[in-house]
Amino acid sequence: MAERVTLRVDGRAVPADAGISVAAALANSGVTALRASVTGEPRGTLCAMGICFECRVTIDGAPHRRACMEPVRDGQAIETSVSAIRGLPSPSATRLESSVLECEVAVIGAGPAGIAAACRAAESGARTILLDEGLGPGGQIHRHLPGTEPPEAARRWIARLARSGAVIVVGASVFDAAREGDAFRLSAETTKGACRLTSRRIVLATGARELFLPFPGWTLPGVLGAGGAQALLKSGASFAGRTAVVAGSGPLLLPVAASLAKSGAEVALVAEQAGLAAVARFGAGLARSPRRVLEAVRYRSGFIGTPYRTGTWIAEAKGLGRLESVVVTDGRKRYAVECDLAAVAYGLVPNTELARLLGCGLRGGAVAVDPRQQTSVPGVFCAGEPCGVAGVDVAVAEGEVAGLAAAGSDGAPDRTLDGVRASGRRLAARMDRAFAPRPELRALARPDTIVCRCEDTRLSALTRCATAREAKLTSRAGMGPCQGRVCGPGLEFLFGWDSDTVRPPAKPALIGHLSDSK
Repeated sequence: MAERVTLRVDGRAVPADAGISVAAALANSGVTALRASVTGEPRGTLCAMGICFECRVTIDGAPHRRACMEPVRDGQAIETSVSAIRGLPSPSATRLESSVLECEVAVIGAGPAGIAAACRAAESGARTILLDEGLGPGGQIHRHLPGTEPPEAARRWIARLARSGAVIVVGASVFDAAREGDAFRLSAETTKGACRLTSRRIVLATGARELFLPFPGWTLPGVLGAGGAQALLKSGASFAGRTAVVAGSGPLLLPVAASLAKSGAEVALVAEQAGLAAVARFGAGLARSPRRVLEAVRYRSGFIGTPYRTGTWIAEAKGLGRLESVVVTDGRKRYAVECDLAAVAYGLVPNTELARLLGCGLRGGAVAVDPRQQTSVPGVFCAGEPCGVAGVDVAVAEGEVAGLAAAGSDGAPDRTLDGVRASGRRLAARMDRAFAPRPELRALARPDTIVCRCEDTRLSALTRCATAREAKLTSRAGMGPCQGRVCGPGLEFLFGWDSDTVRPPAKPALIGHLSDSK
């Protein structure tokens, strides 16, 4: 039985299992609205991965802490009210403790690709440091609670990482990266202060985030990302007794629906926006991969009593202060489905901000690499989803290749790894074609629909803008804490805008930490 701790949430005692995230503890206690937006709207957890900054709360007097990134501690005081932070001294005025680290290979991101890269680099004799802003290695796909067994698929690699000699720094958010002479300087924010790291070579394994497309009501508490719902579950949340709709696009909808059903939620509907013909063609193409077919069948059996409808999507979410129902459409008719949880996303988008900050070239929205996973910048390698979303097997293979190359191996990639990369990338290309968002989704947002959640910018404020930069200057769209990570890809889909330039800090950081990074 899990150890129990007691939190003080808005002045009341709330019991929670030790080790879970604050966001999970709040969800388990029935708290759905964690903060008020700049115009006073209630907001709840969206991504549960540290990307969106929607779950900011005050923890032990420190404002703007991301609840999904903070573990619970006994006696923790958590305030969800905006008024609770008024009058507090600004943490940006405090110069915090800093540390300086040096290594030969720095790996950013401790998901499957980053773990594999760090293992191979360290095992090759290179002094290696692995940084991740999560609570432990595993990334989103292998997220697990501290002190618990990782998923079976990750155990071998995580155990190997522990033996490899690589130094692991968790809770480290890298917000700046630049070349200094023949090395690179990385600046990170940690719970203990600023961290500056100097490295000869870098492996970027920064993963991906969900693609959110705005629709009326999508800012209501209770509307999460599809992967966000799964991440919250892995962080210790329970959705038992909740009624859920899973919607959007891509194979991720299957494991999300299965996970929600397993947790005790009633999954009322799974809505896939791709048409039946496209889904069937993609499924038929999996015949050469029986393992993937069996995996899909296993996931589908987890919510066997739930309708799975293709060519169907959420047109609107409704509720007073929180989600109460969604309006679903197939383009011809609309109908309402009562629910208090909607897990919605339209695939994944590579995280390329640090790569762009370092000057790495992109191709099709992903980091361009050669067969050794070398980017266009000498000394910078990239692996996994920043190179294009292609699944765990490809991420691990690319991580191994990148780690070996960063450690100084100049040989050709192992043929087995090369084969995994090639076949996985071909499958990913077919998946992208099959589950591409349909044009009708561009018409969902109304003039009064919020498209930038950080700044509450509405669609009507952007209709006369020609570029993402103009949108920033005139409406602040993309200027909030998430720095366009949520609204940027959505605005690209709606308007065809390329992302605006990236400049440090790549992620929000305290001013005291920014000065420590120079």
